[in-house]
Amino acid sequence: MGSGVEIGLAISQYGRFASLESLQRVARESESLGFTSLWVGDRLLTPLAPKDPYPGGGGKIPPAQETFLDPIAVLSVAAANTTTVRLGASALNACWYPPALLARSLATVDHLSGGRLCVGLGLGWSSDEYAAVGVPWRARAARLEAALDVLDAIWTTDPVSYEDEHWRIVPSHIWPKPARRPPLYLAGFVPAALRRIGRRADGWLTATLPVPKLTAMWDVVRHSAEEADRDPDALRIVLRANPLVTETPAAPESVPHEGTVSQIVDYLGSAVEAGVHEIILDLQHTARDDRHLLDLAEEFLGALK
Repeated sequence: MGSGVEIGLAISQYGRFASLESLQRVARESESLGFTSLWVGDRLLTPLAPKDPYPGGGGKIPPAQETFLDPIAVLSVAAANTTTVRLGASALNACWYPPALLARSLATVDHLSGGRLCVGLGLGWSSDEYAAVGVPWRARAARLEAALDVLDAIWTTDPVSYEDEHWRIVPSHIWPKPARRPPLYLAGFVPAALRRIGRRADGWLTATLPVPKLTAMWDVVRHSAEEADRDPDALRIVLRANPLVTETPAAPESVPHEGTVSQIVDYLGSAVEAGVHEIILDLQHTARDDRHLLDLAEEFLGALK
C-alpha cells in the first residue's frame, strides 16, 4: 500500500471500552505500535423509538453505543497519556454546542496536547439528539456555517468580536488560542455538504463507501475548492472504517462492513489508490477486549503499511 497513507485508531470510548483503564491502555499502546492519530466520535442518546434511522447497520443504532463517553473528556485523557499522536474527532456534532464554548474546549485540548488537535465536525443525523440539547433541527446547515465563522474568529483574532442572529461576542480576549489553526475536517455526503468542504475545510471525513461513489463525491469537493480559489490538492480525505472482523471470508457484498482482515485491507487499499490520505480504524464493535482490539489494530497496521 502507498507509503503516504496515515493510519489512525478510534480510541476507547463506547460499549465495553468505555472505561478509564481501557482508554489509557489503548492510547499508550496504539501510539507505541505506530498509529499516527487517535479519534473520537459523538453520540448523546439511543432513542427507544427513533425518528430517524441510523445510517448503517440496517438502520438500528448498535447496542454498544448505548454507553458513550464524552468526546472532549476522552480527548483530554488521550492527550495526557500520549506524546506524539494527533488527536481528532470524527466527528463532533457541531450544532449541539455553543461555538464559543466549543472553541474553548477544543483550544484547551490543543493547548494541553502541545498542538496535536485535528478538528472534525459534522451535522449529525438524529433529530432526537437535537431536541435533547434544545437546538432546532431546521436550518442546521446555516447554523454550522455560522459556527465555523465563530471558531475562526476566536482562534485567529484578538480581541474577538462576533455577532449574528444566533450569537453575540462583545470585543473580548478569549484564550488560550490553539498552537496553530487546527486542521478542520468536515463530514457529509450530500452535494451541499461536499461543496461546503471544498469551500471551507482542510479535508473530508468520509466512510467506507463503494470506491466509485467515493471518487465521485471527492470530485464535487475538489470542484468546489477550485470555484472558491482554493487548492484542491491541499485537501485530504480521511476515511473511517468500522468493520466486523470475521475468521472466515465474508460474502463480497458484505465487504468492507464485514470480512476478514485481508478482505477489509483489500478494500482499504483500493480506497487509498483512489486518493484516501488517512484511514481511521474503529474496532470497538468487533473486539472482545483491550488485548483483542490492540492485536487486531497491530494486524491491520502491519497489513496497511
